[in-house]
Amino acid sequence: MEIQLNHHLHTFSSTHPKQPPLSTHLHHRTTTVKVHAISSNPQKLIQSGTVVAIVPKEAAAAINDGGYKLLDIRPEWEREKARVSGSMHVPLFVEDMDNGPVTLLKKWVHFGYIGAWTGQSFTMINPDFVGQVEKMVPDKSTKLLVACGEGLRSMMATSKLHNNGYTNLGWLAGGFNRATDGDFQEVEGPEKLQYATIGGASYYFLKILLLLQAVGKNN
Repeated sequence: MEIQLNHHLHTFSSTHPKQPPLSTHLHHRTTTVKVHAISSNPQKLIQSGTVVAIVPKEAAAAINDGGYKLLDIRPEWEREKARVSGSMHVPLFVEDMDNGPVTLLKKWVHFGYIGAWTGQSFTMINPDFVGQVEKMVPDKSTKLLVACGEGLRSMMATSKLHNNGYTNLGWLAGGFNRATDGDFQEVEGPEKLQYATIGGASYYFLKILLLLQAVGKNN
């Protein structure tokens, strides 16, 4: 099921350098973001503005001028490929290490239908996600910009954090997949942020496609 969210995205910009002191202006514009429905609660939080939706190209200004701290909730194997320097990391999903017969069957099915193509491991919700965030960010009034690859997991994460008392939450609309080169000042890792969720066989198809595009441009 696909839904379409129409909400106010906050954009951040600084005053001209010749106009000290540096101040931050908050503007509003309307955009449309398509996401797959996961729960009415995260959608309502974003639509109401309780959780602020911020597009990747405005994220650096939100962090530098708006006072947000970037919380990356992707699993470790995605973060190893590419990550924003200085970002905090608490995974919402972790690899399911259970090797019972039922879980092993699920893992085989997952690998056959999803894992081989995407390279994604069979995961489970991190049972201590909120607790780990609380240890890292004990002040629940801290501005947190929650981010993942496509924006779906971070929607779930903002709902969990909101329900546990965090009051200044932002959501990276569309996730890192919508980022372009230069949206974030410093990126670490061997891959680009927008490709970090891609693995398995699909990763090699992506490399072939990029190579063909490069050849086409050179010709």
